[in-house]
Amino acid sequence: MASLSFVSSSHLTLRTPSIAIRTASSSPRTSVSFSVKAQSVALSQDDLKKIAAETAVQAIKPGMVLGLGTGSTAAFAVDQIGKLLSSGELYDIVGIPTSKRTEEQARSLGIPLVGLDTHPRIDLAIDGADEVDPNLDLVKGRGGALLREKMVEAVAEKFIVVADDTKLVTGLGGSGLAMPVEVVQFCWNFNLIRLQDLFKEFGCESKLRVDGDGKPYVTDNSNYIIDLYFKNPLTDGFAAAKEIEKFQGVVEHGLFLGMATSVIIAGKNGVEVMNK
Repeated sequence: MASLSFVSSSHLTLRTPSIAIRTASSSPRTSVSFSVKAQSVALSQDDLKKIAAETAVQAIKPGMVLGLGTGSTAAFAVDQIGKLLSSGELYDIVGIPTSKRTEEQARSLGIPLVGLDTHPRIDLAIDGADEVDPNLDLVKGRGGALLREKMVEAVAEKFIVVADDTKLVTGLGGSGLAMPVEVVQFCWNFNLIRLQDLFKEFGCESKLRVDGDGKPYVTDNSNYIIDLYFKNPLTDGFAAAKEIEKFQGVVEHGLFLGMATSVIIAGKNGVEVMNK
């Protein structure tokens, strides 16, 4: 598998087998873009996710407490951390996983794990996102781990988001895909109706998430998820979040606002690093 590395001309070239990406510094709320000399190699969506994840991992230093995200892109980052630990290039770190499946992956790779109870301060969290808007606000949680993700990433000194360019939207909810709300099982339909009515002006449709057997999907915290689908993007994510939080029985929502410090987006035309 060919990989990408930076060269002095600020272009990416295909090399084999390692990734050695040097990120350039940028001022607040600016971005640095790099073009890809793709030659004859087509980059898949997984390739792009992997590039973004491995770029973020370069920010990890020995001695750090890390928040380990959940989802397909975050899994590439966890995998890379495990490889660097195994090779000795990285050492003296501990991780706090944001889901049971991330915990299982990290343990299988030999990554030492701790919890927020003993390590309430996190140096760096790395996770994916389902949507990223121009203000670096996010929709997260389509993987079902939004509560633990938000608990971990809210206390991180730095939170790097990694994604491919399909996750970029002009406004949250703009993808037309699910914006999750985690709710208690008790009278879940009561909140499903209330949530749909709350956002009726945005053409919202609310659905209970189900698993492959058609049964209600149950989170790691034994809750249900109501997915909201918007025909029109939200005009004010912060106002929307406050209204959702007023409903009794709502545990958490997938609006991650003002949390990301950097977003690394990999696209077929290059890698863009956006900093707040």
